[in-house]
Amino acid sequence: MNTVTANTKSKLKDPRCVDCFRRSYFRLFKKYKVSEILQTNFLKRFDEIIKDADKLSSPEIQRELTKEFRNLIGVEDPFLEEKKASNVQALKIFERWEPVVFEEVDSFKTTLRLAIAGNIMDYGAADHFDIDSVIIKVLHADFAIDHSCLLKEKIEEAKNILYLGDNAGEIVFDRLFIKSNMSDKVTYVVKGGPVLNDVTLRDADEVKMRRNADVITNGYDAPSTVLEKCSPEFIEHYNKADLIISKGQGNLEGLINEKDPRIFFLLMVKCDVIAELLGVEKESFVVYNGGIDIEK
Repeated sequence: MNTVTANTKSKLKDPRCVDCFRRSYFRLFKKYKVSEILQTNFLKRFDEIIKDADKLSSPEIQRELTKEFRNLIGVEDPFLEEKKASNVQALKIFERWEPVVFEEVDSFKTTLRLAIAGNIMDYGAADHFDIDSVIIKVLHADFAIDHSCLLKEKIEEAKNILYLGDNAGEIVFDRLFIKSNMSDKVTYVVKGGPVLNDVTLRDADEVKMRRNADVITNGYDAPSTVLEKCSPEFIEHYNKADLIISKGQGNLEGLINEKDPRIFFLLMVKCDVIAELLGVEKESFVVYNGGIDIEK
């Protein structure tokens, strides 16, 4: 038996998270041809931030590291090229799948699985991915945690749905899921500023998300939803929502400790830390209602 318990914030600040952060910046060093001197300076600040971050969650630490790196190279959005490419790639897949799912009598299952497949488009976790192979896999896989029937019921009942976006590219699959199942009652949330390859207002506009949902930011530029740091506008939407759909590992890290039955976490499990937290295998797919203890 494995049950999600309290103290999630400390649990998620695992040494393996620090190693993952470090690897992501070495990839950025290579991309931006950062000199050895600047690399040394950044890694010194990296160690200082990690050492002084006892009260911060992993996404908040990543926010501080991102700010340091942006200052180092003088680039506002270090993943801008990757995000644009992800959006273009996903829009091409959208064009293939849109007519297929709208011919189905019940497109919920397919569009839900495509939305979860899109979660692989994460340059914070890896420098490459194969979205087409993941789509094939997720369309036929059993979910490691499967509260999808409850999610469908709640979508049908809800009048106000808050949908927390995760990554560029992935947002296109979110749009298909929204268009097919919940248009006209969704507020889609992007991050308050560039961080990793998380979605911003620019991405929402690139993929025409406003055709199917209202769009707001959460007012904070961490790769997560950190409620105590979010804007009053976001908190107002959060409090009045009947249903909250949370995409990806970052948003899960910020919200899993809320134990809120309104929240459904949709994600592909990409690391051992999250796999152990949820009691599932790495690379498995999850639809998890935050108000239900997980027992395996």
